[in-house]
Amino acid sequence: MRIVIITAGSRGDVAPFTGLGRRLLEAGHEVEVAAHPSFAPLVEGCGLGHLPMPGDPRELIGKWSRATSRDEVRALNRAYADGLADGVAEAVTRGTDLVLTAFGPAPLSRAAGEASGVPVIGTYLAPQFATGEFPLPGAPDGDGPGPEGNLAAGRAVLRSAERLFAGAVTRLRDRLGLPASPPSAPADDGPVLHGFSPSVVPRPADWPSRAEVAGYWWPARPYGWRPPAELVDFLQAGPPPVFIGFGSMAVGQGERLGELVTGAVERAGVRAVVQAGWAGLSGGGDDVLAVGDVPHDWLFPRTAAVVHHAGAGTTAAGLRAGVPALPVPVMTDQPFWASRLRRLGVAPRPLPFEDLTAEALAAAVTACLSEPSHRRRAAALARRIAAEDGAGRVLARIGTMRAG
Repeated sequence: MRIVIITAGSRGDVAPFTGLGRRLLEAGHEVEVAAHPSFAPLVEGCGLGHLPMPGDPRELIGKWSRATSRDEVRALNRAYADGLADGVAEAVTRGTDLVLTAFGPAPLSRAAGEASGVPVIGTYLAPQFATGEFPLPGAPDGDGPGPEGNLAAGRAVLRSAERLFAGAVTRLRDRLGLPASPPSAPADDGPVLHGFSPSVVPRPADWPSRAEVAGYWWPARPYGWRPPAELVDFLQAGPPPVFIGFGSMAVGQGERLGELVTGAVERAGVRAVVQAGWAGLSGGGDDVLAVGDVPHDWLFPRTAAVVHHAGAGTTAAGLRAGVPALPVPVMTDQPFWASRLRRLGVAPRPLPFEDLTAEALAAAVTACLSEPSHRRRAAALARRIAAEDGAGRVLARIGTMRAG
């Protein structure tokens, strides 16, 4: 079976699909990942085919930050969404047997699948069905609005996401010769498997039957990868360091954050491995080592704790490693995962990015490391997660579709 995985966004939106894709490849399927051109080395290095998805999210974030009006932001969003629509249509109409789609491009993927007669399975990395049990990622998480408030907030989040792509979906459907609106009700849109652990976010009882929680899809390591000698030497030269990285956040703030992190590390009396990310984060001194992209499944188990922006992928990697976390959320789904980490007992109170100072970071790192229950609970949770097989659940779902 020829399977195309469609995703868009930052590295955290792509990396989990390399692991899922490799499992599908090992099961005998032909697999391609449609992602932005900057991720071609990541995808191809894991043995998967890459299909270019127009757009550069890093460049888009920079343009958003410089936009001076709502009209300019809307024009940027339209150009980005229309580019994705072109990429999705191209990916799906190349003899595809099955499409797996991330949440963002899902409306485009479903339109292209409808036009080509190709089944589409949603493969989402965060909860994307409104529920009374908690506010969806992206919704305000105050003192607890209750089930009705949670549902209302979740529906508002989904409406906002729908509006972002609505125009592009309408234009794509028209180009593909489809009716102006899909003939089926939303409840008939097909199965959705969520790629996170039920031990981290249990499946809400009020979700529709088509929505499942499968378990994590772990990023694949690029073939032939070896840890840099400098990193190996640093890890061996002293006690386990703290990892500090903000992923795709804080573009252009590398110098400021580097000075802040160096000061915090000195105040806390720890060693640190600092990952550059999109911010271009750096660090100085004998106790700080700056690195580029390093597989988290290799690095995190060798650390004392992970300080991160609480993106879905980095959150999952920290939980898998069984080490405490210090979440520093910035936007979108990150406050949701940061709050979840605290409720699971593997992290102290989140430190919002806007409150980040050297003093605050040093105090939070100290609090994270000085509470033994964080490490104990993280280790217990990691054992439960290790017993799950999220990619296997996707394979099983594909098997039932083939049998049917």
